[in-house]
Amino acid sequence: MLDLDRMPAVAGRFYPADAAPLYAEVDALLAADGAEESDALMVVAPHAGYMYSGAVAGAAYARVRVPSTVVVLGPNHTGLGSRAAIVTRGNFRIPGASLPIDASVAEEIRGNGLLTDDPRAHTLEHSIEVQLPFLVRKNPTVRIVPICLASMSYASCARIGMAIADVVESHGREVLLVASTDMSHYIGAEQARKLDHHALEHVVGLDPEGLYETVTREGLTMCGFIPTTIALCAAKALGAHSAELVRYANSGDVSGDNDRVVGYAGLVIR
Repeated sequence: MLDLDRMPAVAGRFYPADAAPLYAEVDALLAADGAEESDALMVVAPHAGYMYSGAVAGAAYARVRVPSTVVVLGPNHTGLGSRAAIVTRGNFRIPGASLPIDASVAEEIRGNGLLTDDPRAHTLEHSIEVQLPFLVRKNPTVRIVPICLASMSYASCARIGMAIADVVESHGREVLLVASTDMSHYIGAEQARKLDHHALEHVVGLDPEGLYETVTREGLTMCGFIPTTIALCAAKALGAHSAELVRYANSGDVSGDNDRVVGYAGLVIR
């Protein structure tokens, strides 16, 4: 398969299309609450436009050191491509930067996790792309492993999570996991907060199966619960011992419309 040279899909809509204003905004979001960074296994961050969810993402990323390799798992909003789609070669471009794929880690995860090397799922998908400016600003030499995911059973989530953990352990170096997700969609702010915290208590409790069962049983509209479940399975296998909800917000905090909001959560797992 040829190397993928993925161009930005949502630059100029979800975040600035030019490098200078983009990184000025990202730097401001990272510095907003003066947090100190430390090592972490996993970050959960939202993927809406920065004007709505950037403060939540920035608060989470500000607290972690970004190592040389990051596995970024996001939901498939477009319906294109395979249900569990990885890209193993090439790069993802954003304004002012090009993030290379860590080919050796990606290829091992593909094989061990029974993933499909399929760029179609990634070409127009925004959930991974909007994480990249934060990652490259924290570590300009970062390499990524992009994984785009549609619905699947908990058993499949656990299998992929264990495959990721096994590859990370075999390489013997630090790898950060990023789960890209927004929370409840288009309901009232108070209802969103209640339902979102019902799901988030399982993330904070390091309970991926509880998260999966709660979202599926109650029909919650957490779009990235599959990536979060998989990443949490991997983090637990890698020795995760604590999780912190760094910040929670919703789109109504910016728009003023509290009748139809989207929820956003930033978490750090160590």
